Amino acid sequence: MLRRLFSAFQYRDFRLMWSGAFVSSIGTWMQKLAQSWLVLQLSGSAFYLGLDNFLGEIPIFLLALVAGVAADRIDRRHLLVASQFVQMTCAFLLAGLFAFGHARVWHILTLSFVVGTAQAFGAPAYQSLIPSLVPRDHLPNAIAMNSIQFNLARVIGPVVGGLALTHLGAAWCFGLNGLSYVAVIASLLLIHVRYVPAPAAESVMDSMKQGLGFIRGKPGMFPLILVAFVCTFLGIPILVFLPVFAKDVFGGDETTYTILLSTEAAGAIAGALLVAARGRRPNLGRDALIGLILLGMFESLFAFSRDFRLSLVFVFFGGMALIGCFALLSSLVQLIATDEMRGRVMSLYNIAFRGGMPIGSLAVGSLVSQFGISAAVGACGIALACVAAWLLLFNRRLAAL
Repeated sequence: MLRRLFSAFQYRDFRLMWSGAFVSSIGTWMQKLAQSWLVLQLSGSAFYLGLDNFLGEIPIFLLALVAGVAADRIDRRHLLVASQFVQMTCAFLLAGLFAFGHARVWHILTLSFVVGTAQAFGAPAYQSLIPSLVPRDHLPNAIAMNSIQFNLARVIGPVVGGLALTHLGAAWCFGLNGLSYVAVIASLLLIHVRYVPAPAAESVMDSMKQGLGFIRGKPGMFPLILVAFVCTFLGIPILVFLPVFAKDVFGGDETTYTILLSTEAAGAIAGALLVAARGRRPNLGRDALIGLILLGMFESLFAFSRDFRLSLVFVFFGGMALIGCFALLSSLVQLIATDEMRGRVMSLYNIAFRGGMPIGSLAVGSLVSQFGISAAVGACGIALACVAAWLLLFNRRLAAL
């Protein structure tokens, strides 16, 4: 059981990549905690919290096609190293701004957009690199393990970040995140990649058309991309607006937000472990849709709950369902894609998957001022459960993947 659960760790290169990404993710979540809290504190508005998330995610939506072509033409490690350097520089800039007392909301928003641009090129390169580190049969396990490192960091990062923010100040959260990028850059330089993209003769536009044609020609791929968009558009508010629930609903502070975020992350780890233990068995699509129904239910229950302990239960199971769905959907797309098309396929998937995040965050952030945080997030959960139930009942092809 343990060997099957951690099968991807048999491979040296995956272990190195996982370890470097884990250290960097801890730093990232330290910064995310501090940044979300400080945006809300400096602006006093849930709209700016949604705007910060929008600016961090929208470059992935806008640049995904170009980034996917780049990932299929250039050594993916080189793209990733460049992306990490840009993000590291932005973290150190924020650290300096807060250390000298010059930080303003517009500084944070601008640097969020720059980091999002770097991530736009890094995301398809990173996702395309993972299948070249493990055999195909272990790919779902590797994707689940990657979700675990990301979400384990979401448990550790906010705790460390909360302590650093409370006792040392915001500059330390950003500075330590900047240092954490050294680990992932070092791991990228040490791994051996089995597949390196060959230079392409066709134009960038022709490469994009090939990617679109590949997706149109693969049964079930387009519904998967649509589901990924719905998942993040309606499901991500349970995570993005946790600071608002901590402050306005539960009357708490940074510690309250840290507890909520860490609990959601603990649930996410449990969800990723379930996917890892499941392995590559049939009906991944069916299980993903069931997970979306559960996510919608727990999101709406959390939104309307006023008991903090009960809310922790709801946010735990919401996190479990959220990451379980993410891992299952990503596994399906990766299994359908080929090495030569993987960068473009993953970039198109990212348009939907990551594009739903900023659009959903901005939309819900606008609704909060009119209807309140509970009504806005609760409506998202109810809508998500209904859409997923409809797809499960009436889209047999997707459920059978």
